[in-house]
Amino acid sequence: MNYAEKGNKAYLISIVMVAVIGGLLFGYDTAVISGADKGLQAFFMGAKDFVYSDAIHGFTASSALIGCIIGSALSGFFASNFGRKKSLFIAGVLFFLSALGSYYPEFLFFEYGKPTYPLLVAFNFYRILGGVGVGLASAICPMYIAEIAPSNIRGTLVSWNQFAIIFGQLVVYFVNFLILGDNINPVIKAIDGINQILNPTESLWATETGWRLMFVSEAFPAGLFTLLVLLVPETPRYLAMSGNDEKALSVLSRINGISQARIILAEIKATAQEKTEKLFTYGWLVIFIGIMLSVFQQAVGINAVLYFAPRIFESMGMGNPMIQTVIMGIVNITFTLVAVFTVEKLGRKPLLITGSIGMAIGALMVALCNLVTLPPIVSVVSIMVYSASFMFSWGPICWVLIAEIFPNTIRGAAVAIAVAFQWIFNFIVSSTFVPMYNMSAGDMGEKFGHMFAYALYGIICIIAAIFVWKLVPETKGKTLEDMSKLWKKNK
Repeated sequence: MNYAEKGNKAYLISIVMVAVIGGLLFGYDTAVISGADKGLQAFFMGAKDFVYSDAIHGFTASSALIGCIIGSALSGFFASNFGRKKSLFIAGVLFFLSALGSYYPEFLFFEYGKPTYPLLVAFNFYRILGGVGVGLASAICPMYIAEIAPSNIRGTLVSWNQFAIIFGQLVVYFVNFLILGDNINPVIKAIDGINQILNPTESLWATETGWRLMFVSEAFPAGLFTLLVLLVPETPRYLAMSGNDEKALSVLSRINGISQARIILAEIKATAQEKTEKLFTYGWLVIFIGIMLSVFQQAVGINAVLYFAPRIFESMGMGNPMIQTVIMGIVNITFTLVAVFTVEKLGRKPLLITGSIGMAIGALMVALCNLVTLPPIVSVVSIMVYSASFMFSWGPICWVLIAEIFPNTIRGAAVAIAVAFQWIFNFIVSSTFVPMYNMSAGDMGEKFGHMFAYALYGIICIIAAIFVWKLVPETKGKTLEDMSKLWKKNK
């Protein structure tokens, strides 16, 4: 085959797959806490110098999200000043260091296996470090793919990044399940207002060792990603904007063929000095819609379910919670594919509204199961419906809309703001879930907290559906220039 004229698709796919591993690490890092949750909590409950409360555990379990906020906020700076490739390399290094540090937070400074408040600070530091990597990857991986891919298959290739995120979550669910094996997670229950471990002897391995192995398991894919990034090229757009036209043409030629490469390079050069406008040039509504899309994606509570899945399934009292978590991961990845193959046929709004309604039904059914006695299978199926509904709607479609909805001249700043709000609300939801889930009231006991959490998420899902119906424009089939015209008209 004459690659000089046709380009090399195998080369393109290999490059994209490396970037996709970054998406996989994104999902892996954020969901690894699902298996380590109970063991980590039991470990720090043994501290003598402070009381490890549910509120502190909620912060610890979600501390990586602080790093995500920082990383996403800095992603534009890193991508512009260091390039897309170097930024991905930095993200990989952070993933790797976080995995090792979370496994062995005692390194150099503390006694191994002795929980203390300073050790907790060190552990959270390593988790935040990994979060910075996630924040960088969440913005730069799709950017890298979009800038390296030919326009006719760009949408398809970028969508696989979302698939990789969900696949990474599935992988870590399965890895956590294998690591735990026949060992037992701690059973933690509040007695007279104080958390206690009901099975300290049986769960000793999970408390001392299990959670460490779960965190360090990320080191292998993180190390592989970091090394592979060194082998991929910088994006042609960044090379052209940096004045390296020859290198840009070389990369473009290998992907698209020489003739098409020259045309693409000319287009890149023509837009390299793209005019920018003030954030509110097109009015406040477009910014508000972009921010609220991000807020609702997190406020519906999905990441509380993903991060604490085994804890939730354990409370439902049906089978091995780790097995249920793996099954949920398979369901999630299946329904993410539904979105990938239907978004251009069905449109963005129908998928978002349908998904919101499905999530509301699932969440409210879980709440109902805590009010009245129903078979455990009803709770399990309901949580699966809730999760699956998110995966074909708010999960991938929110990212699609955030990429499409903003006019060209304000897209960079507007996307950065929207993504920052996404991580902020991810942190809020994740850090408040455990204390809210464990609330007790009257005769209901802890079931009150279970009911309240899912009733709240269900109500938010209904509000999200109304928001999309009333305010969000359909972007299917519209060019990016069409969006500029739309917001100018509605200004």
